[in-house]
Amino acid sequence: MTHEQALAAALGRVPSGLFILTVGKGDQGTGMLASWVQQCSFDPPQVSLAVKSGRFASDLLTEGVAFALNVVAAGQMELVKHFGKGFGPGEPAFTGLDVYHTAEGVPVLRAALAHLDCRVAGRMSAGDHDLVIGKVVAGRLHGDGQPAVHVRKSGTHY
Repeated sequence: MTHEQALAAALGRVPSGLFILTVGKGDQGTGMLASWVQQCSFDPPQVSLAVKSGRFASDLLTEGVAFALNVVAAGQMELVKHFGKGFGPGEPAFTGLDVYHTAEGVPVLRAALAHLDCRVAGRMSAGDHDLVIGKVVAGRLHGDGQPAVHVRKSGTHY
């Protein structure tokens, strides 16, 4: 195994949760699968998430914008498959899914284990991704269970 292969294998073993990031208002909303999400502050409660530069959802995450992080439960592979490819402008992201909307109009997935209602509090470039800091303003459990955990085979691609 080369140095690069060993590094890729080791980096891929960093576990992460699986989340559906939802952003936008009403029919203009979109969603995408996100796995690089982590709580980064207790006071105020904040999360960090990495979103690939140039993705439609990433373009919407500007300062102060409301978004939701829907926590995928273990076994909810249908949500992972549905949101895995992401959606472009005008593509319906929530067809066939049971959603409700936050006070700001952000779609929330009723099937998710939980969700966090967030506002973009900061953003910076981080290589081929953008690092977004979200201030958590509310959250709710939707059910009982364990969150999905994802481990990649390689740290060089999804």
